[in-house]
Amino acid sequence: MSVYKNRNHESNTLQALLAMVLLITAMSIQADELKRPETKIVIQISSSDQATKNLVLNNAANAQKELGMDNVMIEVVGYGPGLKMLTKNSPFRERVESLISQNIRFSACANTMAAIERKTGKKPELADGVIIVPSGVVRIVELEQQGYAYVRP
Repeated sequence: MSVYKNRNHESNTLQALLAMVLLITAMSIQADELKRPETKIVIQISSSDQATKNLVLNNAANAQKELGMDNVMIEVVGYGPGLKMLTKNSPFRERVESLISQNIRFSACANTMAAIERKTGKKPELADGVIIVPSGVVRIVELEQQGYAYVRP
């Protein structure tokens, strides 16, 4: 009889511990979700036009300034001719890296990078902090599905 009681007690203790872990995890997830900004913006750059690239950077900086750094998530997605804005030899490199340091995310399309490498024999070197995504277009769609507002200057 006492062995049964000990096992029953151990089972109850494990169930209580598991319930506490699940509760703490749920509370942690809710706290993280509360910290997430409600405003999310994805900005596309697929143009080689210098004025458009400048406008993209201005839009990102101005939106963050207006809404507050802690109140908005912004991601700029570059593909096609727009990818050049995100490279180390771009005239926009310093601005891109500065915005990255201010929590604006920049994503470069791996498909475009591969196409450039096939054409030139060299893989583009990205500015510091730019991340690579498999497909720029797909990244935009994913972000829209996550509630990001889509901006194309």
